[in-house]
Amino acid sequence: TQENQSSGFTFILLGFSEYPEFQVPLFLVFLAIYIVTVLGNLGMIAIIKINPKLHTPMYFFLSHLSFVDFCYSTVVTPKLLENLVVADRTISFTGCIMQFFFACIFVVTETFMLAVMAYDRFVAVCNPLLYTVVMSQKLCSMLVAASYCWGIVCSLTLTYFLLELSFRGNNIINNFVCEHAAIVAVSCSDPYVSHKIILVSATFNEISSLMIILTSYIFIFITVMKLHSTGGRQKVFSTCASHLTAITIFHGTILFLYCVPNSKSSWLLVKVASVFYTVIIPMLNPLIYSLRNKEVKETVKKLVNYKLFCHI
Repeated sequence: TQENQSSGFTFILLGFSEYPEFQVPLFLVFLAIYIVTVLGNLGMIAIIKINPKLHTPMYFFLSHLSFVDFCYSTVVTPKLLENLVVADRTISFTGCIMQFFFACIFVVTETFMLAVMAYDRFVAVCNPLLYTVVMSQKLCSMLVAASYCWGIVCSLTLTYFLLELSFRGNNIINNFVCEHAAIVAVSCSDPYVSHKIILVSATFNEISSLMIILTSYIFIFITVMKLHSTGGRQKVFSTCASHLTAITIFHGTILFLYCVPNSKSSWLLVKVASVFYTVIIPMLNPLIYSLRNKEVKETVKKLVNYKLFCHI
């Protein structure tokens, strides 16, 4: 570990450098995505704050999901954009570890924030009369705090074991982000413990969060099937559809990433999947929720009309 600190070790993020002809188009695409992500997520938080109708547990969780997506995207995308236009693709050892540390916090937090939102939908659909009692402000705050705290615990643990590895010589990271497998691949010490820790941590997080989501949706489905009115069913499905879409994209990508072996032929697949969950998902979430949501659409319309009215 001494070597890591004393040598001022730097990594080189390969990113998409093997495709020089795509550097500028990729930069423009990722820049557009990042702008939409920032505006979409911060806009969602602002809309939820402005409209008193949206001061409900569901939107409280959604504003935190937007905050996590904004932070997550900001940890990864600016460095990715810089590496697409600058010849020097180096990142300091500390910079790389910090990027991993924060990215890890936000991924784990998002995993459990989506599970908390599934529980919220379960209470809303299955116990509508007790909804305001069960989903009290105190419980909502505790669930959100627990998601962040667990994210920090997981990230501190994984980062600690990364710092136990020693690095010298080969410092080329075959990715655009300081991702665990890519950092471990360039270390010159035995990565067995680090690999096992992330495997246990990722498996636990995936299984536990998916169990909460699946259990919640099984009960929601049973309740919906008992409803006699088609209108009632449609209402429930439309409120759950956005959340289900977000879950499918997020967990689908993460499961795909863990199922792909890190062989040379699959590095491109890993990079594409990494782009998906680090760059594209944070942009998709606010779009998914705003496009499928009447209250959010109405608030946006009112704001646009108000702005136009002010300018006239």
